[in-house]
Amino acid sequence: MIGTWHGLIIDCPDPHALSAFYRQVLGMVEVQNDGDWVVIGTAPDQPGIAFQQAEVYTPSTWPDPSIPQQMHLDIKVGSLDEGEQQVLELGARRLEGGGETFRVYADPAGHPFCLVTM
Repeated sequence: MIGTWHGLIIDCPDPHALSAFYRQVLGMVEVQNDGDWVVIGTAPDQPGIAFQQAEVYTPSTWPDPSIPQQMHLDIKVGSLDEGEQQVLELGARRLEGGGETFRVYADPAGHPFCLVTM
């Protein structure tokens, strides 16, 4: 092993808004806020998700391949129907694709993510 996972960093136009979306979806708390850099997680000494402001940001057009998805989160839920209702209320939008155990969405900044059941 070379190291341990510290965090996932997501470029976005508004770190405060996007971190608020994922705090509500994942039940995490804000552990750092430096204006254009916001980190959420379960505790300050645990890996987290950071949102950094990008002056020039182009969202993915997935499933259209002209701008690839770049990254995505899989978020495990108890019910796809209930999870979908909740993320849509928070500003997500449904994307093409999915199956019996997963559905695909875009967060408010356009990053794809999946709700999954296993």
